[in-house]
Amino acid sequence: MKEPFLDNSEGQLFLTEAFKVIIEEVLCKGTDVKEKVCEWREPEELAALLDLELRENGEPQHQLLQRIRDVAKYSVKTNHPRFFNQLFAGVDYHALTGRFLTEALNTSQYTYEVAPVFVLMEDEVLSKLRSLVGWAEGDGIFCPGGTMSNMYAMNVARYRAFPEVKLKGLWSLPRLAVFTSQQSHYSVMKAAAFQGIGTENVFKVKVDDRGCMIPEDLGETIELAKSQGAVPFFVHATSGTTVQGAFDPLEPIADICDRQGLWMHVDAAWGGSVLFSKEHKHLMRGVERADSVTWNPHKMMLTGLQCSAILLKDTTHLLKHCHSADATYLFQQDKFYDSSLDTGDKSIQCGRKVDCLKLWLMWKAVGSKGLEERVDRAFAHTRYLVEEMKKREENIFFSHFYLTYENSPDYNDRLSKVAPVIKERMMKQGTMMLGYQPQGGRVNFFRMIVISPQLSHQDMTFCLNEIERLGNDL
Repeated sequence: MKEPFLDNSEGQLFLTEAFKVIIEEVLCKGTDVKEKVCEWREPEELAALLDLELRENGEPQHQLLQRIRDVAKYSVKTNHPRFFNQLFAGVDYHALTGRFLTEALNTSQYTYEVAPVFVLMEDEVLSKLRSLVGWAEGDGIFCPGGTMSNMYAMNVARYRAFPEVKLKGLWSLPRLAVFTSQQSHYSVMKAAAFQGIGTENVFKVKVDDRGCMIPEDLGETIELAKSQGAVPFFVHATSGTTVQGAFDPLEPIADICDRQGLWMHVDAAWGGSVLFSKEHKHLMRGVERADSVTWNPHKMMLTGLQCSAILLKDTTHLLKHCHSADATYLFQQDKFYDSSLDTGDKSIQCGRKVDCLKLWLMWKAVGSKGLEERVDRAFAHTRYLVEEMKKREENIFFSHFYLTYENSPDYNDRLSKVAPVIKERMMKQGTMMLGYQPQGGRVNFFRMIVISPQLSHQDMTFCLNEIERLGNDL
């Protein structure tokens, strides 16, 4: 018997009805400030509500549509104006259209023959991103997230320094040293472990009070590594650290890399989009001197997950030489078109999702000027929030907590428990989502992410009021 959903008319009818549910539950309710950010349930209860078990027989269309409603209802609404929890939030409808179209076309970004539109489109988008960095030429590829982009940079840097590693492996290498700040993304440690360099060979450079790498300590740390018999090859700077949003001073870091002959990588997954802004691009002054840059448009540019690029200044095809395996069933050299259009061998993946369309369509819709306005708006909201916080330095809740426990020997321990309790309350009430973490000598504090273009000053004020409301009995 023919499966009902292998019939195009039946499948398209279901898809039409499903889209109605998605628009209503995810895009209407999910962006409505009067609706909850999340409908919290404990894991056992949630599993039962969703009826997750997979069975022998299929279900009718009406039941599947209810499944879609349930998935939407109990999922976190990351498009909600009061979702401040992660470095992605909000929705751009042009980008979302690109995401839907990408899924419908269902192709792989590895050869021109199966993805002609997207091979050309990716090249154009990457070229435009590189021009914003300050490079007239170069290379690059879209990757499945910033962690992978950072891993690409480290791998290509190692290949440039020791090309024999591709054939002979780690046996051919000395002890290598990587340098990054104390507040860099944890993907640096993951990359060192994954590539066999070892996490003990990641040297952490001190940061100042703002969380920025101290160049003088970078120089001293490089000499320390050398004295221990390690061979420096890679410096990982950050433009927009995960917690403090700090921008490392790229010019003096580049000076050191030039003197030492080291690959300079800039992880601008979060902060790269400031390059659109005439007012704020100074934060990345000197980025054009880097060898590679990670940039996640799915963060400040709102393309939606996932959209991450690794950009390289190199014009000698290092990316391909480092990763190619010359699979003859994909990358034949006697094709009827220019085989250099087959970019798949640059990647460590075989099948590769199309990530350029959503960014391209959004960029076409709003232009570079519109993207600049988004960046400037995020900074304006942040300045407003800081000013509001300064006005509340003596707010009733925190003053009461301080005066009650300031002389207690376990003051820091008590204080560290405040943010987790407030977070639990906001989640269970569904009013907003805001992350927290400790850092260095600081106990748990809230990390506010300001990004969505749907945000207003009222949302900033609500966030502060809600923290006070949720914690007024602590």
